[in-house]
Amino acid sequence: MQIRMQQQLKFLCEIDKLKSIYRKNVLSDLSREETSAEHSWHLALLACFLSEYAEQKLDLLKLIKLVLIHDIVEVDAGDTFCHDLEGQKDKTKREQAAAARIFSLLPQDQQDEMWKLWGEFEEKKTPEAQFAQALDRLQPCL
Repeated sequence: MQIRMQQQLKFLCEIDKLKSIYRKNVLSDLSREETSAEHSWHLALLACFLSEYAEQKLDLLKLIKLVLIHDIVEVDAGDTFCHDLEGQKDKTKREQAAAARIFSLLPQDQQDEMWKLWGEFEEKKTPEAQFAQALDRLQPCL
């Protein structure tokens, strides 16, 4: 159990770096750009309060997990702005490498869950992933 917790704590310390990854989106008071951590936190709250508007019933816990983990790869890959055509070219490769490194810090069962959730968000096929993607597009507008 001690090794498992050490792995989890190492992962949690690593993803704390999201607090220093800045995005192009600005805060609502226009004082500065938001961080990836702030973005993920805001998405989780949007999920809690807006999931009732989904066309079908969603698994809220899964939705919250999707929005919280979808940008973890930005610790290594950075945030790629949607209009950055050059950055878009190798975004998938950079994010895959980041996911491999960061997720590998966790115990195997949690690594597997992270890969599954991150892949689900990227594939946009499940109702939760589609709603998470919609929230990800809505949040900067707020």
